[in-house]
Amino acid sequence: MNRNWSWADVKYFEPGEFRCPCGVCGSDGYEMEIDFVIKLDQVRERLGIRMLVSSGYRCPSWNTQISTTGQAGPHTTGRAADIHVYGGDAHKLIQQAVLGGWFSGIGLQQKGEYRTRFIHLDDLTEPDHHPRPWIWTY
Repeated sequence: MNRNWSWADVKYFEPGEFRCPCGVCGSDGYEMEIDFVIKLDQVRERLGIRMLVSSGYRCPSWNTQISTTGQAGPHTTGRAADIHVYGGDAHKLIQQAVLGGWFSGIGLQQKGEYRTRFIHLDDLTEPDHHPRPWIWTY
């Protein structure tokens, strides 16, 4: 992105939605890279759907406890979020993420109870993570 963004430019999200849930690290959500949050915000604007953050920033310790990606997983970078979405809204989000080229990593969890469904989005690049673009299921 070619602009110096700030949280004042974000319309649909608040920093607290992205805070690490560990309760120890002191995360407040400002660990998120603002360019990534702006992308989410712009996608939300285009789609006109509700986008609840089910997981944003994770400190390395918390990520090691809950993810196989360990201390350097995508959520530890501030450039990844899981969005609680399912059904038709999930389809719209996936379509925008892929066709719009907004995100390089897309993970899908769309089985089970509705409350546990989400789409992971990140904009990571090689060589730090898998070849990009990359899509997977949980």
